[in-house]
Amino acid sequence: MGAVCFRGESLLDRSADAMDGCEHRPFNVFFRDARLAFRWDELGQEIMGIALPGALALMADPVASLVDTAFIGHIGPVELAAVGVSIAVFNQVSRIAIFPLVSVTTSFVAEEDATSVGREKVEINGENEHNVSDSEMVELISPKETSASAIKSSFETYSSEVEQKRKNIPSVSTALVLGGVLGLLETLLLVFCARPILGYMGVKPDSAMLKPALQYLVLRSLGAPAVLLSLAMQGVFRGLKDTKTPLYATVAGDATNIVLDPIFMFVFQYGVRGAAIAHVISQYFIAAILLWRLRLHVDLLPADMKHLQFGRFLKKGFLLLARVIAATCCVTLCASMAARLGATPMAAFQICLQIWLASSLLADGLAFAGQAILASAFARKDYSKTTATASRVLQLALVLGLLLSILLGFGLRIGSRLFTDDQGVLNHIYIAIPFVCITQPINALAFVFDGINYGASDFGYAAYSMVLVAIVSIICIVTLASSKGFIGIWIALAIYMSLRMFAGFWRIGTARGPWAFLRG
Repeated sequence: MGAVCFRGESLLDRSADAMDGCEHRPFNVFFRDARLAFRWDELGQEIMGIALPGALALMADPVASLVDTAFIGHIGPVELAAVGVSIAVFNQVSRIAIFPLVSVTTSFVAEEDATSVGREKVEINGENEHNVSDSEMVELISPKETSASAIKSSFETYSSEVEQKRKNIPSVSTALVLGGVLGLLETLLLVFCARPILGYMGVKPDSAMLKPALQYLVLRSLGAPAVLLSLAMQGVFRGLKDTKTPLYATVAGDATNIVLDPIFMFVFQYGVRGAAIAHVISQYFIAAILLWRLRLHVDLLPADMKHLQFGRFLKKGFLLLARVIAATCCVTLCASMAARLGATPMAAFQICLQIWLASSLLADGLAFAGQAILASAFARKDYSKTTATASRVLQLALVLGLLLSILLGFGLRIGSRLFTDDQGVLNHIYIAIPFVCITQPINALAFVFDGINYGASDFGYAAYSMVLVAIVSIICIVTLASSKGFIGIWIALAIYMSLRMFAGFWRIGTARGPWAFLRG
């Protein structure tokens, strides 16, 4: 890339060339030095260091949901369809509640962390510089100081040094408070309004799906505080460019879920209730791990309540709330239309949607990397790195989408029998496979454009463009689902994601908003 380190030149050495190349030709940002997209330079290492663990962490939960789906699919198609509706409701309500918070948290934490680098360097060079490694901990205790008081004093010194190493980032405390409150509100909403919400989703009072759907949704909702709190903490870690910690926590929690699923479902014979109980336990386990790790790096409690940034969070959060509601309406409407077609089409839609989302979430790893790096670059007004990062993540997203299309095209037809033996469900899955595969490059670019917009703090455009996309998409969903049935739903989903991708291209390609610098 024009602004990326290679051939012995630094990013700053090539900054002028990068800006000259983009001047008056904003669309060039999509194609700049595409042949270097896989170059393992400084920027490539930074992107992959964030993207790969982030993508794997995101994949862990859908994979656990797929395992749930596989276990439940062997109970029966009615239970599979019922749980599919409940998962769709829970995920979409959680997305509405937490997605704006996670997105603004990542950007705010990255900005505050970038602007505090100078202050941290002063501390490191001062008299409080310490390495709190285990070896130095031993050195703190000299051979002559073997008394209990000396050991106590040494540990107090160690604890004090750990305290000094913690970063003071006000956005962290704000995000944790909001995440916990939103989680409690979601639990109350889903417990007391589960029946009417399922009715809206097409599960009628006389439907065989109602009882298992209610059981799963009510029990799953008890884990909402843990889900939202852990997602808020993941937003913090992403802002700190640390996606490995969320990966380890998520894998540990989801592995627990996978182990507990058959125990609760078949050994204790709880059925779909067992799947929900196992999932709730795993979510609280994930939240506990993340909270334990976060307290080692960041001050969880602000020095003064005045430092909490509720106003700033709410202002940007409401913009993204409008966006996520618009996006949620589209996906939820598709699930509702599928449920109205019956248990068999809904079961097939649930399986395909989980695979569609799980594979597409790989691109979200690139989106997180782009958001964190761009937020830091914009905070420092480093437009050279901004341009290089945007180009690189978009090019990698396109390649990733094409690879996913090929892999799913070969693997999904064979692997679909892992989820169900019902021939009617399988026939519907085979109908959806081409749409799941073809849309992968579109999905990857759309998700990465989201991360780019958030990294540029372009929350207003992200919200307004999504509302327009949703209006057009909802019309397509209703029209095509009514006229084409199951196929129509997937055609409408493809249109929806294509419009999202086009909105991202338009913003950067016309060099508007925070991208005005591309015009020179």
